[in-house]
Amino acid sequence: MSKIRHITLPAGFVAAGVTAGIKVSGKPDVAVIAAQSDAAMAVVTTSNQVFGEPVRYIRNTWPKGYGTARGIVINSGCSNVCTGKGGYKDAVTMAADAAKGLGTTADKVLVASTGIIGHPLPMNKIRPGIAMAAKQLGTGNDEMTIAAIMTTDTRPKTAVVQTRIDGKTVTLAGIIKGAGMIAPSLATMIGVITTDAAIAPAALHQALKQASGVTFNGITVDSDTSTSDTVVVLASGAAGNKTITAKGASFVKFTAALTEICEALARAVVADGEGATKVVDVTVRGARNDADAKIAAKSVADSPLFKCAVHGGDPNWGRIACALGKSAAKVDPQKLTITIGGVKVFAKGGGTKFNVKAVEKHLAGKEVNILCDLGLGKGQFTAITCDFSREYIAINADYHT
Repeated sequence: MSKIRHITLPAGFVAAGVTAGIKVSGKPDVAVIAAQSDAAMAVVTTSNQVFGEPVRYIRNTWPKGYGTARGIVINSGCSNVCTGKGGYKDAVTMAADAAKGLGTTADKVLVASTGIIGHPLPMNKIRPGIAMAAKQLGTGNDEMTIAAIMTTDTRPKTAVVQTRIDGKTVTLAGIIKGAGMIAPSLATMIGVITTDAAIAPAALHQALKQASGVTFNGITVDSDTSTSDTVVVLASGAAGNKTITAKGASFVKFTAALTEICEALARAVVADGEGATKVVDVTVRGARNDADAKIAAKSVADSPLFKCAVHGGDPNWGRIACALGKSAAKVDPQKLTITIGGVKVFAKGGGTKFNVKAVEKHLAGKEVNILCDLGLGKGQFTAITCDFSREYIAINADYHT
């Protein structure tokens, strides 16, 4: 593994990833990411009503979704979902074991698990793995840390953003895993973002909710909302800026930087979607309001027929119009306009004469842009999705659940 730094790039953070033997592949599967002292923390988790015991533990420990924390322990290969009281006890044990290694208490350590649903955690492997990771914490283990949180991902996903706040350079760095069971809120993803910004926990949570609302909650691979989604932000305060509160220019600037890194990570998830060959932006504007725009955009982005058409390079605007119309958003075909790659293909209730070869050329690329103007108001939203390929079916037909 190379010594490239990302998650430990902001001042005040260390990490480690180890092989505990959870994955039959023998790849890394336990990670610990920690601040060197208590940090401001904010977290968002899945909206699925069936959720993992680590999510339950986080919600019980930080009921408002923010507070202070020292770090997070993550395992891959087993999601600890639908495992009952025993599973919850295991999540608490993971936190306690990591806390011991960090010299803190369990209520300062978050837990996340990802992998197969319904299997109990192999604690006889995880506990030694946590102890091993805690002993190896440092700033030279970032690649192993990322590898330890991956499941069906084909590549690591990272991002770094820097900005100036209060005359200080503030760094944000993030890692994320996720490739399938992606349909926010949030996705089958475990994401950790570290920053050296000084920011109040409540303000950090507000910024994360705003950022995730237009990034992680705008992506979809297969319309399935996971049971384990967890995105955490830890802020060490080591940058030395004046502590940011939930108002003012510093908060706006920090939220913009957080949104930028969340968007980069969200796009990376879609680009690595199971079997994906294209990233597709579906923008809806002219909706009655932003809520309608989001509903309409996600309806198109989630449509299997549309996603298959994109994979085949078929300029079938009918699938787009159909997906818009089936949504709960207000749609009037007489006011609707659809463009693919900047080429208008539908207007005033019917198809237009358009350059088919130009549209096919656009659809053959790695990035596809769909714009739907509902002509009803000022609402707008962009959903990010990918195509459906034969490989997606093969991956999930063979994935043991």
